[in-house]
Amino acid sequence: MVKVRWGVLSTANIARTEVIPAIKRAENAELVGIASRDERVYRVAKELDIPRAFVSYEELLKDDEIDAVYIPLPNHLHKEWVEKAALYGKHVLCEKPVALNVAETVDMVNSCAKSNVKFMEAFMYQFHPQHERVRELISEGAIGEVKLFKSSHSFHLVNRVGDIRMDAEMGGGSIYDIGCYSIHAARFILKAEPESIQGFANIDSSAKVDTSAYIYMVMDNKVPVLIDCSFDMLDRNEYEIIGTKGKISVPFAFRPDRNGGVGEIILNSGNRKVTEKVPGDIYKLEIEHFTQCILQDTDPLNSSMDSINNMKAIEDCYKSINNG
Repeated sequence: MVKVRWGVLSTANIARTEVIPAIKRAENAELVGIASRDERVYRVAKELDIPRAFVSYEELLKDDEIDAVYIPLPNHLHKEWVEKAALYGKHVLCEKPVALNVAETVDMVNSCAKSNVKFMEAFMYQFHPQHERVRELISEGAIGEVKLFKSSHSFHLVNRVGDIRMDAEMGGGSIYDIGCYSIHAARFILKAEPESIQGFANIDSSAKVDTSAYIYMVMDNKVPVLIDCSFDMLDRNEYEIIGTKGKISVPFAFRPDRNGGVGEIILNSGNRKVTEKVPGDIYKLEIEHFTQCILQDTDPLNSSMDSINNMKAIEDCYKSINNG
């Protein structure tokens, strides 16, 4: 089997614990190299059995034996390194949120298109088959006409000093970090775009980032959406769709990997309650999907326009919060 050769820019925790193991599990991918800006990369490469280590991101990008890169750098560095990767002819899987604003996102998309490389924002959750099943149930009329979409995503961020999620200049804040999932899910499940957005937030007085946010959107199909995200609440990663005849609840919407990879779809309709359990390896499925797009020259499920539209919604949330 032909395999796409991957490199990783950064020794970030998400790369070490989730994405690098997923690349190794993927049937159509091969992990070739990892880069960092200091010599710890040699230790990480040895620990994770990665053949090549680079103490410069650019040195990895210059390697002709690497076809695609995964970029889990802090949010404010995404634009710079996506554009450089494209310049070196590397296909790019970039961690969410793809950028800090729409203008950056458009520039990144255009750079990749100009260099004729594939580009995808890494919303891994959507590759779990539970979401396609949810869309099937909605289209079959299992809950009648959809009247409301609700999503909650939170965790209690304990050690905040020095955490990039608490750094405004690096793209910190609860909407950028986790609220982006709920915004994406509303658009993905409802197959619609926001028509209007109102945002409210608790802003940390010293860090100047939103530690909790509350978002109200009305989609262009007139379905209202309620979202909350927070660094100050217990772990939740769920959404719910309420219709005229019933509701669908998805309690492990964004991190089914924390439930052994098993997603759950709970359908309440009248006096009937049915729970479906759906297995799936989200990070492996994400890597295999994007790799297959490279091999077959097809468009990713999460398209460049999806990234632009999701970022537009995020940007509008912050505009609403800042404008009161």
